[in-house]
Amino acid sequence: MASEQDVLDTLRGIKDPESQKDIVALGLVRDVAIHGGEVSFTLAFAAQPPQTKVMIHSMASKLVGRLPGVSKVSAKMAGAAAAPAHQHGHAHGQAPSAAPAAPQRPADMIPEVKQTIAVSSGKGGVGKSTVAVNLALALHGTGASVGIIDADVYGPDLPLMLGTRGRPGMFDNRIIPVEAHGLKVMSIGLLVGDKEPLVWRGPMIHSFIQQMLRDVLWGPLDYLVFDMPPGTGDAQLSLSQVIPLSGVVMVTTPQEVALLDVRKAIAMFQRLNVPMLGIVENMSYFVAPDTGTRYAIFGEGGGKKVADEYGMPLLGQLPLDPDTRKGGDEGAPITVRRPESAQAAAFREVARRIVERLDAVATLRPLPTIS
Repeated sequence: MASEQDVLDTLRGIKDPESQKDIVALGLVRDVAIHGGEVSFTLAFAAQPPQTKVMIHSMASKLVGRLPGVSKVSAKMAGAAAAPAHQHGHAHGQAPSAAPAAPQRPADMIPEVKQTIAVSSGKGGVGKSTVAVNLALALHGTGASVGIIDADVYGPDLPLMLGTRGRPGMFDNRIIPVEAHGLKVMSIGLLVGDKEPLVWRGPMIHSFIQQMLRDVLWGPLDYLVFDMPPGTGDAQLSLSQVIPLSGVVMVTTPQEVALLDVRKAIAMFQRLNVPMLGIVENMSYFVAPDTGTRYAIFGEGGGKKVADEYGMPLLGQLPLDPDTRKGGDEGAPITVRRPESAQAAAFREVARRIVERLDAVATLRPLPTIS
């Protein structure tokens, strides 16, 4: 089994790019604890830029995970001020005997955000990110202040779809989100290279979700939209535990294989007591531009079927449209590229219905629990 000294010696191999000092010598490593094969520690960052924080966190988790006998690594990210007062005397991250301070209340992470909307799906390839981006833009078109978080760490598409290329700035040791088409945007894709894979375990995803809330200067927002990764994994669980979500929009296509997976995702959010706002059926049909004939390429009626099954509204049926795909590829979503189009109007109608649903469920918003 790895010892505390083994962990610290391993972490000494990671250097801060700017100072070229190892992270243990800099005092970034705090609260090392070992329980069997599980190792936990806190990285108490100071003024490091976001990309440096991500790099150090990833390397620390990866290297400690390679130690003999280590089965799980939990590396939390925090500001330097988060270190407990009794840290003095426990040099270089040795765990103090006193109990850690109580965690911050979830609602305090983004106190100026009025509504939080997760856009999720049971499986990939159903156009979830396209729906999330155009939904956020449609909400912004009503005059609302809107932010969007790319929580899909394994496939962060928002920088491409919104045409954002710059890196986030820093102010007062907090991250300034990038702005695109009037939206405040944060994505791990803004911090790492386009071809750099992120091989992250659950604790790393949980830390990332927290950082995107606690360490980002979102300011006052009417809506904060989360583009979730597909499935029922760590990101969904972490987000549901970290903040009280206003509701979830489930995206599916009409065919049975998509409905099979979306049912699992709905069941997960219901188990977490997160309000379901409704179903968006994407790629519902295709209208041939030369003849006007409508084709149900992926079947039909699936979205309504699952909506009726779970007693929630079908928020909209969005067509399979080449211009929508092109807009996403070129960084000009259809609601911006062709705001007068039928496709943009369909997204605006979905946004209108979501606002109505948020008002309807506002009084029925319990804190997430796991039973």
